[in-house]
Formats: sequence, structure tokens, C-alpha cells
Amino acid sequence: MENQFTLPTETVELPSKGLLYPEGNPLSSGNIEIKYMTAKEEDILTNSSYIQDGTVIDKLLKSLVVTPINFNDILVGDKNAIMVAARILGYGKEYMFQYLDEEYTIDLTSLKDKEINEDLYKKDGNNFEFTLPKSQLPITFKLLTQNDEQKIERELKGLKKIHKKALPELTTRLKHIITSINGDSEPKTVRTYIDNAMLAADARALRKYYKEISPDIEMIFEFTDNRGEEREASIPIGASFFWPDSDI
Repeated sequence: MENQFTLPTETVELPSKGLLYPEGNPLSSGNIEIKYMTAKEEDILTNSSYIQDGTVIDKLLKSLVVTPINFNDILVGDKNAIMVAARILGYGKEYMFQYLDEEYTIDLTSLKDKEINEDLYKKDGNNFEFTLPKSQLPITFKLLTQNDEQKIERELKGLKKIHKKALPELTTRLKHIITSINGDSEPKTVRTYIDNAMLAADARALRKYYKEISPDIEMIFEFTDNRGEEREASIPIGASFFWPDSDI
């Protein structure tokens, strides 16, 4: 018996505009089609195993994406845009959350994509050049994909058994971001440099530049602090993001 029910879908524009994906990859179109959430997706959201191992959001998004893609190819910022679109389609545009003991409500449809340098993206795809300001060493680096994030998470889980108190998260992430040091792309060279010779000022400068050029959705809201000054902060994403008016 054929399926009598056709689920509505919507097109999500990716913050990267597809410019960082190789030609032929469906993500290079700059758009992705997702379906509306159903009761099946709510089963995913309440799956205790997914919640415990931290994969619940990824499982949900994989279930919603209609476009035939390899989900591991997707850039982190593009995934964030899909997550926000899925929340709007599933539960509406209003998101209520608490920040510094105050309650705020924002319209998720008002969130904008970061402005990107299209010329920079078109130059060499997901491969960027940067000169470390203190050491003056030239490096190349890439923006992290879903696959990279999974590798980092697995590596950190392994390192947690060794480093009980001080988990080297920053250096672990840099080892997956930096692709060459002074023209040397040997992974062992890159890791050795990061572990033993990379200056803190250089690491900070790279992280800042990485954030500046990364495509993403602006998950920022404005508020007035207790001194009456206008401030900005990142929108907290908790259980209520996909479960409004829920106690879980």
C-alpha cells in the first residue's frame, strides 16, 4: 500500500551559501530541504540513549533532512541554521529561555546569517591561509564539519581517561583545524607544534579569525543589564529549545 500522506517541506538557505563544498555535492547548491517534525521525531527527542550520548540533535536533524546528503559533510554553522529552521517548523518561532535569572522571549525568524566574504570562500574552498602574528609562521586551516566534530568528540573521550582534571580541548580542536605549519602538512608535525611550540597569543588570534570567517547563524540576543546598559549575549540552547512548555 502506497503512503497516502505527504509531509510538507521547506527549503533552508545555508549560511555558507554552499561555497565551501565541492562541486557535485548537493550542499554546494546553498540550500537544503527539510520536512516538518512528526511524532516520530518526538520519539527521537525523548530517546534516553541519544540524550545520554549527546547525539539526540544530530539524530533529529538527520531524520528531518530530505535532500540526499552525507550529513558528515555539513559545516557546523550550516547545521546550526538547519537546527533553528527545524525548531521553527516544529514548534513555532517564539523561543523562551532564562539568562542571568531573567526570562526572555525571542523571535527565531529574526535571526540572521552572518555576513560572509564570498571572494575568500571562492578562492580555495574550505582551505584558508593565515599568518600567526607573534611567530610570523604561515599556516593553512579548514572549517570544521560534522565529521570533524565527531572525531574531536571521540578523541576527547579517550583523552578524558588520561587527563582526569584538565582536558586539552582547545589544543585538540586546533589539531583538527590546522592543516599545515610553514608549508609542512604532515599531521605529526602539526600536532607536535601545537603541543609544544604554539604561542598562546597565536592560538588566540587564529581562533578569533576562525570565528570571524566561519559561516553561521547569528545566535545573539540583546538585553539590558542591571546597570541599564545594552548588552549582547549568545542565545542559550537547552532542552526547552525543542521542547517548549516542557519539563524535560
